[in-house]
Amino acid sequence: METYRALARDLASARELLPGNVATAALESAYTTLHTAVGRSPRFGRARLLALFRDDIPAAAASVRTTTLWIALLLAASALAGWWLIATYPELVGLIASEKMIDGVEHGHLWTDQLFNVVPSSVLSARIFSNNVVVTAGAFCAGLFFGLGTLYVITLNGLMLGGLLAFAHQHGLGLALLRFILAHGPVELSVICLAGAAGTALGESLIRPTAPTRAESFRRCVARLGPLLVACALLLLGSGLIEGFISPDPRISIPVRLAVGLAYWALMLLMLSGRLFPRRR
Repeated sequence: METYRALARDLASARELLPGNVATAALESAYTTLHTAVGRSPRFGRARLLALFRDDIPAAAASVRTTTLWIALLLAASALAGWWLIATYPELVGLIASEKMIDGVEHGHLWTDQLFNVVPSSVLSARIFSNNVVVTAGAFCAGLFFGLGTLYVITLNGLMLGGLLAFAHQHGLGLALLRFILAHGPVELSVICLAGAAGTALGESLIRPTAPTRAESFRRCVARLGPLLVACALLLLGSGLIEGFISPDPRISIPVRLAVGLAYWALMLLMLSGRLFPRRR
């Protein structure tokens, strides 16, 4: 505001001393621009955030609802295929797990057992959040390859999930692994499906453009799905906190983990449906 007042004083002096001068015209232009910026409502004010959660995110989620269901079915089918593959050919686990992970499971220890003691929960949450964002962004951006890249990312994640569950089950650690993913898994997997659906829609905008040009169709699709990616990032932030503070803690019982997982999943549904901040009647 101090700059705005100083510019107003300089403009008044210039109009009095140098009327019609180039410098006066430049000051008038700068003052007009600054006056518009000062008078503009905040870009991310309360009203804009409410509109984002009440209108933009639900609209974006509704536009890919059917595709999300198909992506979820693909993820589930891929997980079943991964389970069958590792259960039938255990030696193939080296394709989806490191030697350290395999050695630990064969000796009766999950790779998640020492997370709570070795890494601080805050650091672990930040690391998990960044990893989840990379996977989600990859599922979305892979839609640039006409949707085929997204299908590949979803299928690969499903195969890895099913394969690791089968490998842990073979060594009597299936329940322990399920216990670990129970609190954060429902929302985390749902977000991957949402990002996959958005990536598929991105590819569809290139294959079947709804605008005069593919570039314009692509831009419109990105603008329409942008709020959904914001929701995915916020949900992954919460998943990272749960996975860092709750999932590795052996003191937390299965019923509590299940309650946390279901409650957070319900919160996700409220956000995607626009009921998180309902309108006043």
